[in-house]
Amino acid sequence: MKLEVGNIHVEELAFGNESTLSGHRVEIDKGTLINFIREIDHRITEVKLDIALPGEKTRIMPVKDVVEPRVKVSGKGHIFPGRNAGENDIVGEGRTHVLKGMTVMTTGKVVGFQEGIIDMSGTGAEYTPFSKTLNLVITCEVDDTCNQYDHEQILRTVGLETAREVGKLAKDAEADEVNTYETLPILEQAAQYPDLPKVGYVYMLQSQGLLHDTYLYGVDVKAIVPTLLYPTEVMDGAIFSGNCVSACDKNPSLVHQNSPIIHELYKHHGTKYNFMGVIVTNENVTLADKERSSNWVAKLAVQQGWDAAIVSEEGFGNPDADLVMNCNKLEGAGIKTVLVTDEYAGNQGESQSLADSTPKGDAVVSNGNANMIVELPAMERLIGHDTYVDMIAGGTEGSLRADGSISIEIQAITGATNELGFHNLTARQG
Repeated sequence: MKLEVGNIHVEELAFGNESTLSGHRVEIDKGTLINFIREIDHRITEVKLDIALPGEKTRIMPVKDVVEPRVKVSGKGHIFPGRNAGENDIVGEGRTHVLKGMTVMTTGKVVGFQEGIIDMSGTGAEYTPFSKTLNLVITCEVDDTCNQYDHEQILRTVGLETAREVGKLAKDAEADEVNTYETLPILEQAAQYPDLPKVGYVYMLQSQGLLHDTYLYGVDVKAIVPTLLYPTEVMDGAIFSGNCVSACDKNPSLVHQNSPIIHELYKHHGTKYNFMGVIVTNENVTLADKERSSNWVAKLAVQQGWDAAIVSEEGFGNPDADLVMNCNKLEGAGIKTVLVTDEYAGNQGESQSLADSTPKGDAVVSNGNANMIVELPAMERLIGHDTYVDMIAGGTEGSLRADGSISIEIQAITGATNELGFHNLTARQG
């Protein structure tokens, strides 16, 4: 598949009399967009729109999802395929336009205890990549009769549908830059660079249920067996988030749309290695399901003739077992494997970093220790609700102080230790 991605860099975001894209400025007609959102589900009781810009003394929480507005210009399908009737085409080819630097965020009285915090300035802003983006924030409340699963589904739909609606502004725009990505069918791809090592990516998706779900073409991935994807399918929204895993290493939908590992593998494709494609797999609860999925991962990697693999996970604890199983079976098949994860090593690094380990996991990229405690200053504006601070993952009783400041682990900050590398932390020699 061959996909052209045209980026339109958004430098200004404001409310206006109509929704328009003019040069690098996006204006949103607040009233019209609120009406659009209300029509998504009759159980929506309240919608509020805000704009949060870099450097403002603004706190957004609890954050449900972050989505990048995109639109298909040519080629089959729609952004975030498989969600609506009649939208089941395979995506990942043609041309897609992106409102780069802008996001659509969702918040509200979210029931999950693992939704996160985004500060647009101060200490917290240093830990989230979304303090540098121009954010259209939707505070969406629902009818009290909704259970937690209905609540999650409504907010998920609101975020994805609003991002698609805003993304339409870019359909006829002239892109500031166009990047082309292409992966051939397996036999052709292997033959294109026969002298280079064949490298693939094992993309573990959170799927432990109980609001820990991710979707592939609209299907909850706990119901799938591992499968092959063209990398470009991911860029068109074939994978989107529906989970409440700890905010620091949750992959919001925008992170899937911009998967750093996929982009990095494309960067050196044809020079350092032959990037063969992506295996998407789930993170399971039972031992039998973990064994099944890891067996399939190894089988598919061998079937494609991979020499090496990168494996990333989402979340921590239970998914560490899936990560280690994938590593053991890939290495056992003669495929050199690199693992990408983060750590939960205690506030001072005194604890075991992962819940499972293996001697074969001798090449590991760490994206930081999620248990590190930070002090977040009070903000002048709150979008959403800060009453959840003490109960979200990373918080404790008393984390939210009377003056609005917060003492909390960085696992409560959206994207702080993102396991795909979509974050601000770097490593340095001690």
